[in-house]
Amino acid sequence: MTRQHPYSMGLDRSPANYVPLSPLSFIERTAAVYPQRTSIIYGETRQVWSQTYARCRRLASALERRGIGRGDTVAVMLPNTPPMIEAHFGVPMLGAVLNTLNTRLDAEAIAFMLEHGEARVLITDCEFSPVVSKALAMLGERRPLVIDVRDPHIDGGETLGALDYEALLAEGDPGYAWSLPQDEWEAIALNYTSGTTGNPKGVVYHHRGAHLNSIANIVTWGMPAHAVYLWTLPMFHCNGWCFPWTLAANAGTHVCLRRVDPVLIFELIKQHRVTHFCGAPIVHSMLINAPESSRQGLGHPVAAMIAGAAPPAAIIEGMERIGVSITHAYGLTETYGPAAICARQPEWETLPLPEKAERHARQGVPNHLQQAMAVLDPQTMQPVPADGETMGEIMFRGNIVMKGYLKNPTATEESLAGGWFHSGDLAVVQSDGYVKIRDRSKDVIISGGENISSIEVEDALYRHPAVMAAAVVAKLDDKWGEVPCACVELREGSTVTPEELVEHCRRYLARFKVPRHVVIGPLPKTSTGKIQKFLLRQRVA
Repeated sequence: MTRQHPYSMGLDRSPANYVPLSPLSFIERTAAVYPQRTSIIYGETRQVWSQTYARCRRLASALERRGIGRGDTVAVMLPNTPPMIEAHFGVPMLGAVLNTLNTRLDAEAIAFMLEHGEARVLITDCEFSPVVSKALAMLGERRPLVIDVRDPHIDGGETLGALDYEALLAEGDPGYAWSLPQDEWEAIALNYTSGTTGNPKGVVYHHRGAHLNSIANIVTWGMPAHAVYLWTLPMFHCNGWCFPWTLAANAGTHVCLRRVDPVLIFELIKQHRVTHFCGAPIVHSMLINAPESSRQGLGHPVAAMIAGAAPPAAIIEGMERIGVSITHAYGLTETYGPAAICARQPEWETLPLPEKAERHARQGVPNHLQQAMAVLDPQTMQPVPADGETMGEIMFRGNIVMKGYLKNPTATEESLAGGWFHSGDLAVVQSDGYVKIRDRSKDVIISGGENISSIEVEDALYRHPAVMAAAVVAKLDDKWGEVPCACVELREGSTVTPEELVEHCRRYLARFKVPRHVVIGPLPKTSTGKIQKFLLRQRVA
C-alpha cells in the first residue's frame, strides 16, 4: 500500500492561498496605492493611475455590453498612444484576447490576421484608415465591429466604423467588476510573426507568462520604482516586450510617442526626465547620429535596453559615449520578447570601452523568471561545450514561452520538440557561460565549405565611421558557392566607396570572410527596425 505523504494531506489549494497570476493585478494595486501618480504623458495629455484604471474598466465594460466575452479576439491597429495602453488592460479584463496589429503591414497581411484570429472588434487609429479600409473590404461579411480612434495630434485619415473610441468608453462603467482568469494558462494576447516565408503564425501568450515577464523586466533591468519610460519601442511588437504591464507593476509613467524621431526623443528625455527606453539597434543608431546639439545635456542617468537583433558592439559603445547605459536583451515573439539578458558583471566596468561594449553585445543568460536557456545540438539535443567555437541552436524552456501557434498544431509541435522551444538562432557558449549569437540558421554563408557568420562581418562594417546600418547576405558564386555581399546604408553627409569598405573589413576579418561585393544604399526595415534580409537576398540574386 502506497503511503500518503503528509504534505499532500489537508494542504489543498484554495482562494485564500492561490490566485492565478495575471498582469491585470498590477493596475488594480497601483491605482489603489498611487492613485494620483502620473500614469501617462502624451503631448499635453496627462492621466493619473486612478484615471487610467477607470478608463480600462470602461473599455472592458463597454465591450462586454456589445457582446464580447471570454476567448473573443479584440484587434487593435494603434500607435504608441494612450488607447494602446488601455487596451492592454481593458481587453483581458473581460477574458478577451488582445491582438496588436503591426501598423506597417499591408492590407493583405492585416486582412489575413483579422480573419485568422477571428477578430470580433477592431480598434483602429484614423491614421491607418487607407490600409485598414482595404483590409476590411477583403473581409466582406466577416468584417469585425470597427471602433475609430481620432487623435488630435494628427491630421487626415477617415473614420471607418460606426463608433468613436471615446464614445465607446462613455458607454462603459468605470467601476466595472472585472475578474482574474479562472486559469492563468488562459490566453491574454495574440501576436503574429513577420511571415517573411509565407503566412505569419499567430503566437499565443498566457496570463502567467505575461505576469512573469513583466516582473522579470523590473528585476532583470534593476528598474527603480516609479520609472519614467519613453515608448520608442512599438507596443504592437510582443506587446511592447510586456512593458505596458511592467509600468503598471512599477507604478511608473508612460511617455507616449507616435513615431521615432531622434531629436524629439532627446527633447522628451530632457523634458520629462525619462529614465528608461527600449529599441532595436537601428533606433540606437539613429540616436547616436542625431545632431550633437540634441545629444548634449541629458543631465540625469538614462538606461536603454537594446534587442530585436544582435547589436554591433560599435552601437553599444556609441550609446555609452553619449551617456546612455545600455543593457542587451534577447528573445523572440515566442518568448514574450526579452527572455535572456546580458547580465552586467562589475569587473566589466573597468575595461576599455571597446572591450566593455563587446561583452555587453552578447545575448547572455536567461532572465530571472525564465527557467532555462541553452545552446544545444539540434540533432542530439545535447549541450555544446563552452568553448566559444562549437555552434548549436539557442533553445528556451520555462514559463516565458508561448502557449503555441494559433490553429497550427504541426508548427507548435515542431517548435517545442524535445521539451525546448527552438529559436532558429545559431550561437556559441563562451567560457564564462554567456551565449553569443553567430547567426540565424538561414543567414549563415557557406563559402568554399567554410561557415561565415553574417553578424561577424556586420560588426566589422559598423566600425567604419560612415556606416549607419549594415547587413550581410550570401551571393551565389561559381567558384565558392556563396560569398558575402555587404549592403550598407551610410550616415547622412558621409561618403565612402565600396573598395574602402572592403579594405576596412580586411583589418578585422580573415580573408575569406571579407565581403566580395558591397552595395551602398537605403536598407529595407521592418517597423521594429529589423533589416529585412530576405528582401536583400532577392536584390543581390
